Amino acid sequence: MTLFNLKDKNAIITGSSRGIGKAIAYRMAEHGAKVIITSRKLDACEAVAKEINDTFGEGHATAISCNISDKEQLKNLYKKSLDFCGNISTLVCNAAINPYFGPSNNIPDEAFEKIMKSNVQSNFWLCNEVLPDMIKMKNGSIIIISSIAGLRGNSMLGAYAISKAADSQLARNISVEYGRDNIRANCISPGLIKTDFARALWENESILKSMTAKAALKRIGMPDEIAGAAVYLASEAGSFMTGQNIVIDGGESEQ
Repeated sequence: MTLFNLKDKNAIITGSSRGIGKAIAYRMAEHGAKVIITSRKLDACEAVAKEINDTFGEGHATAISCNISDKEQLKNLYKKSLDFCGNISTLVCNAAINPYFGPSNNIPDEAFEKIMKSNVQSNFWLCNEVLPDMIKMKNGSIIIISSIAGLRGNSMLGAYAISKAADSQLARNISVEYGRDNIRANCISPGLIKTDFARALWENESILKSMTAKAALKRIGMPDEIAGAAVYLASEAGSFMTGQNIVIDGGESEQ
């Protein structure tokens, strides 16, 4: 348990009111971390924070609403997080959007810009918000939730795939620039996971069948099957891991 112990660790997890983000927050709290639950809807965040506090004890979680595409709200998120726990040892950039499903040449400029701002620029902003204090502490773990869509071309998720490839590069850059300060940055790239975010894919029977047929495990993944990797990267177990992209896709990308 010592290697994966997160006692005295404090983590911001964006998009943590549901899906993968919620699973990561729950498992980090289970291993002893204090977690900041954040998304646009405060009531949804408060419900998750209450669930975590009821399970692991009062003070393990707090809720802060934030629209990740708004730089001032990100600054406010970080300030309020410090008010809650004093310092941030782990940042999990999980929140993302995909308002367009179809060939790239048909995507409206507004949708493309929205994807890039929410999925890439917001992560860049928030990382730059937390990095100065991590440098002072000479310690920190940044985890960006990317996607296997960012590993190869995609005929229906082109702009989203581009944004996720950029997230992988963001983690690599941070790892190189701040490794001397004992700050690690890594990505996790899930395959198809049963979340509300991916509902358009797994609710469509033909798409689900096609995608799972390519995977070695022949099934869709669950949010909790991603959370363990985040705990690893936040803990001493992952202290020599940086600049990497951990693919968790049931073997889909190996086919």
